[in-house]
Amino acid sequence: MKRILLFLGTNMAILLVLSVTMRLLGVEPYLTAQGLNLTSLLIFAAVMGFGGAFISLAISKWTVKRSMGVQVIEAPANSTEFWLVETVRKYSSAAGIKMPEVGIFDSPDVNAFATGMTKNSSLIAVSTGLLQQMTRPEAEAVLGHEVAHAANGDMVTMALIQGVVNTFVMFLSRVIGHTVDRVVFKNERGHGPAFFVTMIIAELVLGVLASIIVMWFSRQREFRADRGGASLAGRRNMIAALERLNALHPQPLPDKMAAFGIAGGGNGGIKRLFMTHPPLEERIAALKAAQ
Repeated sequence: MKRILLFLGTNMAILLVLSVTMRLLGVEPYLTAQGLNLTSLLIFAAVMGFGGAFISLAISKWTVKRSMGVQVIEAPANSTEFWLVETVRKYSSAAGIKMPEVGIFDSPDVNAFATGMTKNSSLIAVSTGLLQQMTRPEAEAVLGHEVAHAANGDMVTMALIQGVVNTFVMFLSRVIGHTVDRVVFKNERGHGPAFFVTMIIAELVLGVLASIIVMWFSRQREFRADRGGASLAGRRNMIAALERLNALHPQPLPDKMAAFGIAGGGNGGIKRLFMTHPPLEERIAALKAAQ
């Protein structure tokens, strides 16, 4: 799956552009002479919130191809590319989804991801580092993990969850801004600067808090994809792939790779709430405990 931080960043950028555009055009139906119309505000927030999430989902494959430099395999040029395509074909058939696009991107990191608007129009890509540093059974388990992400519809579910949290962030931030403007600054005509300043601050704070929910789901989907990869490629191979990742990256991975890669990062404390992936040790333990 296209890893979550890029999705969140794209989503927030689109949401900001939509908000500014609506403001400049004066399209804010929730503002009345009496203040906020809560029903109109909720509808507006839902349209904007889900709109931003699904626009970012719709362009996810295009975005990641360009940001990661993915070279899609149109026709296998060598035995490695043939093996990659045929492995994904076998696993996607077993998972009951249409054949994804398959690609390779140049990176020394051991990495792989899947993305796409739907499970039947997905892209699965692996890094050159993964091909060089993993055995074929381990790499096949990683491919199984990514096919499982696509088959589980994780990106669509992520977009739905992001749409819900976007909606409530936009709704609550405007209610808070309105309350501060009216109660603290005693503004009784329209909305003054306090409304907009407070709204922006509240949107940022609530956005950070809401991302905890999104990250929690992201961690849960990794356990599901590990189980899916184990089902497709064998539990021993999936465990071996995660153990190889753990051995290659004993320290928490850089933020960039934590966002995109199969491995993610690992830290405790407050940072754990914002982790896209569970620690590799927990994922390995979960697979070993599975019957």
